[in-house]
Amino acid sequence: ALPIFIKGPKIEQFAPGRQDIPDYFKIEEIDSVISLKAETHNFPTTVEPFNGAATGSGGEIRDRLAGGKGSLPLAGTAVYITSYPRLENGRSWEKKFEARPWLYQSPAQILIKASDGASDFGNKFGQPLIGGSVLTFEHFENGKKLGFDKVIMLAGGVGFGKEKDSKKEKLKAGDKIIMMGGDNYRIGMGGGAVSSVATGEFGNAIELNAIQRSNPEMQKRVMNAIRAMVEMKDNPIVSIHDHGAGGHLNCFSELLEDTGGTIEIDQLPVGDPTLSDKEIISNESQERMGIAISEKDVETLRLVADRERAPLYVVGTATGDQELKFVDNKKNTLPFDLKVSHLFGSSPKTILQDSTSPVSYQPVSYDETKFTEYLDAVLQLESVACKDWLTNKVDRCVTGRVATQQTCGSIQLPLNNVSVMALDFLSNKGVATGIGHAPAATLIDPAAGSQLAIAESLTNIIWTPLTNGLKGISLSANWMWPAKNKGEDARLYQAVASVSTFSVALGINVPTGKDSLSMTQKYPDGDVVYSPGTVIISAVAEVEDLRKTVSPALDNTVGTKILYVDFSKSQLALGGSSFAQIVNQLGDQVPSVADPSYFAKAFEAVQLLIKKELILAGHDISAGGMITALLEMCFPTPGVGLNVNTLVLGDDLIKVLFNENPGLLLQVDSSGKAEAEMKQLGIAFVEIASVTDKRFLSIATKAQAIQLKIDDLRNTWYKTSYLMDKMQRPAAHAEQRKNNYARQELTYQLQPRFDGQFSTYGIDPKRRKPSGTKAAIIREKGVNGDREMAYSLYLAGFDVKDVHMTDLVSGREDLSDVNMIAFVGGFSNSDVLGSAKGWAGAFLYNPKAKAALDNFYARKDTLSLGVCNGCQLMMELGLVYPEWKDHPKMHHNGSGKYESNFINITIPKTNSVM
Repeated sequence: ALPIFIKGPKIEQFAPGRQDIPDYFKIEEIDSVISLKAETHNFPTTVEPFNGAATGSGGEIRDRLAGGKGSLPLAGTAVYITSYPRLENGRSWEKKFEARPWLYQSPAQILIKASDGASDFGNKFGQPLIGGSVLTFEHFENGKKLGFDKVIMLAGGVGFGKEKDSKKEKLKAGDKIIMMGGDNYRIGMGGGAVSSVATGEFGNAIELNAIQRSNPEMQKRVMNAIRAMVEMKDNPIVSIHDHGAGGHLNCFSELLEDTGGTIEIDQLPVGDPTLSDKEIISNESQERMGIAISEKDVETLRLVADRERAPLYVVGTATGDQELKFVDNKKNTLPFDLKVSHLFGSSPKTILQDSTSPVSYQPVSYDETKFTEYLDAVLQLESVACKDWLTNKVDRCVTGRVATQQTCGSIQLPLNNVSVMALDFLSNKGVATGIGHAPAATLIDPAAGSQLAIAESLTNIIWTPLTNGLKGISLSANWMWPAKNKGEDARLYQAVASVSTFSVALGINVPTGKDSLSMTQKYPDGDVVYSPGTVIISAVAEVEDLRKTVSPALDNTVGTKILYVDFSKSQLALGGSSFAQIVNQLGDQVPSVADPSYFAKAFEAVQLLIKKELILAGHDISAGGMITALLEMCFPTPGVGLNVNTLVLGDDLIKVLFNENPGLLLQVDSSGKAEAEMKQLGIAFVEIASVTDKRFLSIATKAQAIQLKIDDLRNTWYKTSYLMDKMQRPAAHAEQRKNNYARQELTYQLQPRFDGQFSTYGIDPKRRKPSGTKAAIIREKGVNGDREMAYSLYLAGFDVKDVHMTDLVSGREDLSDVNMIAFVGGFSNSDVLGSAKGWAGAFLYNPKAKAALDNFYARKDTLSLGVCNGCQLMMELGLVYPEWKDHPKMHHNGSGKYESNFINITIPKTNSVM
């Protein structure tokens, strides 16, 4: 499935003038479109979590790459939903439900390995993963076992393209069909079919054979070649599709839907000579793209592909005869020959018949005197607890365009509501995305629960100024449902109807989505566990000024106020809440949005406050309720606390503080300007807290004040992350991180509108003319930090040349006209031989490349820089302290994993010019 596009702003494209040879970067203005895509990889992740999630992420990236005549990925998101991981041999809420003999992996293993897979793919491909969520859930009631034994893994993402290339062109007879990417193997056989039934329905061998494998480095090479076409003034691509479910048959049939065509099997690359024709045609080996292009433009693409080392094969031709044929000219066979109309003709309508099967659950009961006990448990639930175990292993800065990622505050805790990417390097225009889901509430009331999913996505994306407000938002709806079970199709209908009605009432569109309607897991002993019906909503919108994005981290100004804005206008309810989970209940009443028009009005009012910069900090009320939102605003900002008074909302402390009715908390100053704006717009609010310099959350109750130690509760909230982290790094390292996470305060301070020191050095960042001082970035296949490095050098006043190792190896480039070189970061050769070892070999064992490098360093007018993989390369080449007999070496991290942290560094004064 392809991404959606929404109209974007005018932005700057920073790209080399030509990309089939070494050439200098240029800037041109383009009219942009913004893309959104989200899809699930549930069955593969249940069976083999690492590759299941990795190929889910990779497939979603390829979907965005195939938008229109090609569009470019920017950033990714990920959602992981499983049954309980049973950490510490089962915590209180986990002990009621007996663990099953898991079919393939335990929930804890799936959470670790799936997040490893998604993170690894993005890290190596060069796509930052900047948002997402985690949820764990089980509930046995009314004789039915509910739990995410068949897991949900959603990969989503945003990107951009050129408006003029946002629609595919029609193929003409004679157009060539090209396949780019890796070889065919007996991998992912029948993946699309096997994933469409209950997991456990087929034998292990069939299910395991259906799982794909990931190769992000190959996908990066292919993407670079497609990017070069997209960045040309006249993009020669006619149409483009990714290879996913169904392999070549699906991809090429979609490309040739209007014309028909012939695909030559003997021209497809085969890595396993034992493959049958059927296996060649339908295997789901990953990282492949199908491209239609005029015969006259094939050489243009081939030259770039050769430079990028991206495998390219001309495998077919559009014929215009409305027939799709796969032929083998070597064997003189025709294994596939069908009229296009037979593949894409009028499919019969599927009519599902079901009867409503009313289900009721017991109301949530509780003991109000156990408030602190309940709070401790809620803060440790995976959906509420700290997600540092996820964010510390994923790249959240690659591209140089990340404006808002997960972490915030002086100790950088993963609490941000919205994810924001800049659309270019210099302007403040961006794209935002937010996610929402409410599976437990959907069990109780499918209509209300689906409404809550939309509401949460909107109360997440609200925290950045949107160019066109609420009306400028588009949604993706991904449906996961245990369909074909009695009553479930009827519940699905109710949920879909609710999403339709609510989005129409809000005036926003839902142009994309996908379904996974086999969310059932069957065990050999006959046991069946149903994954609760779930819709995950991903929202996307253009950002007007990303500098005005609001963080949940409290401003430390004593005396400022916290306002509560209720978006739901419905009675407070605990059904489907995190609180209900930790007391092993589901509940009978769930929150809803009683007045969509008021919700829309409140949304626009908060947007106005953000654009006028009247909100100091803000957070949405969702998992864990108001008490969690208040605490999370305090957690990342040391030295502050809150005096809270919620008595105006009701006497029932549990219901007031743990309900998850849609709403916002706004920190505002004491001027009264924010309150005046909201009153004028007809938006109700309640002042519920004030900021103090005491490290307590003091809550006024009808009895006596409750004093909560914020730092102790923060450690409780962090505990689950620590337990998960112990499973992915040495225990001693996890312990060290737990002990230190709150001690690493970031102390830098930038002016509110910091614009660098360009004027000091006489540099104009908006210049369009060459400066005459030349630098080159040097890249190898697999690196991904090239564009941000090039732009950094451009901002420093250089004219920047793009140089690939193939340019140096072939002799196309000798570096004689540049004064500075920068070896860029990433994962050259996917680090297969060790970090940068293969890259170093490309210099050491290729005479022309070695001569170019030696001659460059022999000159007296040169500088060089290596970052990340480039730094490792300089170590391998002996370029650091070359005069020493023994050269320094870089070793593996003690943690044994990729590390992503923002830290303080001190840059001492030295004689270095950099």
